[in-house]
Amino acid sequence: MYSFISGNNFIIFNLNWLPNTEYDSVYNNKRTTTMTFRIDKSIMDKLRVEANNRGISLNMLVNQIIKNFVEWYMFEPKIGMIPLSKPVVIELFRNLKEEEVLHIATGIGKNAIYDIALFMKTRIDMDLFLEWFESRMKNSSMHISHIVNGHTHTYTMKHDICLNWSLYYKTILDLIFYEIFKKSVDINISEGSFTITFEK
Repeated sequence: MYSFISGNNFIIFNLNWLPNTEYDSVYNNKRTTTMTFRIDKSIMDKLRVEANNRGISLNMLVNQIIKNFVEWYMFEPKIGMIPLSKPVVIELFRNLKEEEVLHIATGIGKNAIYDIALFMKTRIDMDLFLEWFESRMKNSSMHISHIVNGHTHTYTMKHDICLNWSLYYKTILDLIFYEIFKKSVDINISEGSFTITFEK
């Protein structure tokens, strides 16, 4: 539920985070609270349009924005993340030799990914790492699907970058799962995606 009090150039936005049918599947009945914020009218107008374009309520969109900020964006300046457009990443990685990709992944990439995940989550087990990794992919403009079939979990990441990018992540994930979680995983790679399958 949300309500508005309009002024000349602002809107007081009352965000009511009480569980209901709309939120149960998203927030799993987590504890919620109600807050009121004073938001510039032009920003609220843009949020309304975006919520309509996505086919979701304004309240759900604002919850998603706040969740993304708390779980990812507020950490970016602390962990040294810099924005790179996809064409730049494509150009950088597709010209690397396979041994160069493996060297970067094993020498720097694995430790960097693990350290960032640990910093953001404060502790790491396989579930927390997968939760972090899924958030990482979504906030890097990659499409991700997670399918559960009995005890078998399959994650598919669609990035549309290049084969070397898939190889880079395959190498990192192989090392993290084997060395840290003592778990073997099956990772298949292609030019534009990679798939991780494991038993849980």
